[in-house]
Amino acid sequence: MKYLIVGLGNIGSEYMGTRHNIGFEIADELVKQLGGSFSNIRLAYYSEVSWKGRKLHVIKPTTYMNLSGRAVNYWMQELNIPLENVLVIVDDIALPLGKLRLKLKGSSAGHNGLKSIEASCGSQDYPRLRFGVSDHFAKGRQADYVLDGFDKDELPELPALIEKSVALIQSFVTVGPAHTMTAFNK
Repeated sequence: MKYLIVGLGNIGSEYMGTRHNIGFEIADELVKQLGGSFSNIRLAYYSEVSWKGRKLHVIKPTTYMNLSGRAVNYWMQELNIPLENVLVIVDDIALPLGKLRLKLKGSSAGHNGLKSIEASCGSQDYPRLRFGVSDHFAKGRQADYVLDGFDKDELPELPALIEKSVALIQSFVTVGPAHTMTAFNK
């Protein structure tokens, strides 16, 4: 079995450590734990790692968030990976910090990265790991909030939350979505 794991974010040092780049951070930790490294290849930073007999193709699109779908669609076609074996890691302001939700399909909920994937792949029916980043922003300040770093009181929590996200991904590819949702969507 092979999977495409997609960490969403924006390239560039000015975006490092922002809420919007949590997908990149989780992808980085997954690849690091599995002994891989990234190369900059066709629309994405790409790594190929293995976990319990499964081949994981991990990408961090270099197209910026709003065009993430181009990279996802390219790598799905290039690697011949069906949509149900794609797992997109995305920040979610509708969830409190650290709340993880595995969903098998759904709307973009206004997230530009998910909108782009939906448009490029022609479907909302792909799994996504929604990582809660909270919604502590003033009306109309959503973009500033997600493009800002985590608060000082949130930073100590991040390593354990990223670790839990990696465990969710590993569960998804080994025991499948149903058991993973039961275990992690609490």
